[in-house]
Amino acid sequence: MDLQLASTIIFVILLSLIVYINRKGIQLQKIFFPLLYFCMYRTRLGIKLMDSIAGKFKNILKYISYLGIIIGFLGMILISYGLIDNVYKIITKPEALPGVGLVLPFEVKGVFYVPFFYWIISIFVIAVVHEFSHGIIARYYNMRIKSSGLAFLGIVIPVVPAAFVEPDEDELKKRPVKEQLGVFAAGPFSNIALAFIILILGGLIASPLVENIIELNGVKVTGFIKDSEPFPGEKAGITIGETIIGIGNKEINEIENFSLVLRDKSPGDNIVIKTDKKEYDIVLAKNPENGSKGYVGVYVQQNAKIKDKIINRYGSFLPSLILWFTGTPIRNGLIGWLVILNFGIGLFNLVPLGPLDGGRMLFAALQKYFKKEKAMRIWKFIGLLFLILIFINIGFAFIR
Repeated sequence: MDLQLASTIIFVILLSLIVYINRKGIQLQKIFFPLLYFCMYRTRLGIKLMDSIAGKFKNILKYISYLGIIIGFLGMILISYGLIDNVYKIITKPEALPGVGLVLPFEVKGVFYVPFFYWIISIFVIAVVHEFSHGIIARYYNMRIKSSGLAFLGIVIPVVPAAFVEPDEDELKKRPVKEQLGVFAAGPFSNIALAFIILILGGLIASPLVENIIELNGVKVTGFIKDSEPFPGEKAGITIGETIIGIGNKEINEIENFSLVLRDKSPGDNIVIKTDKKEYDIVLAKNPENGSKGYVGVYVQQNAKIKDKIINRYGSFLPSLILWFTGTPIRNGLIGWLVILNFGIGLFNLVPLGPLDGGRMLFAALQKYFKKEKAMRIWKFIGLLFLILIFINIGFAFIR
């Protein structure tokens, strides 16, 4: 059992114990109980800070609220089109990837896997930023906040930690549509904005740092392309995990070098592939997509290592820790996961569905132009449509 899996199991056990010990103070929202449910533990944590920020930055928050509404509706259009388009591709192209999946620290079929420590830190940051932003905009409009607190999404057992800020719903419903939209849009907008801020800062700071720490040292074989009979790479005996460092007399450091060398080869050409283990004599096959091009038939990814001079000067722990945060050309670090998950979860929250922020924005907007009963009917129809689209995407991920 590796560290990531062990940490995930320990976390789930501790989370279950916390929920059980504090069960008297926890409110349970049954969705498809006991398969799917939501636990809420109410506090007053952070409300004074929301008041302080809302009072000090009124002029800025006014424009942030307007910008959040604009980005919110644009994001709603984008995610709605993406879900519809993806379901169409799933139906017409079986090889298409699902557009929505469960984000969990478990390596199982159908799940978008994120290593545990990246997952728990990212979820914490996303939840705090998202809910805190709802609270700040609510207080900017002088809406009362009843509570804040911790929450847990349960899938049979408590799995995903979250946070919440709870404005006074009765007061919120009576406010102008502009103010309602500002509160609803604040959470997704803050996550999307944070993703771009981290991306920009990562490009300015992390990328140059990584370039100074690591060097590219070949391409690693990660798998073999399957056909009725093995392609030359597999047939020659290359094994998964070997790193290709040369083809003939040409050194291979980057994937671009690997592709460039093979681009000029034809079917039947004889080449020598050098790996970190041995050399292989290979006769190239026909490329299935272009019969005039030579083909090895392997999946590869960039390989890299920490520079020897860096290890000699600083040891291996410090540069490894830096790369854990920054990532490398091979894998995401914390910065990359924060960008991906903030953007993805922020955008998903704009789906025009039920309790999601996008659903609440849509209902508020519909009531501006239709009577409440008609607005409710339209809202329920749209919500049901997108619920089906989401289930198709998630279900396809598990069965493909």
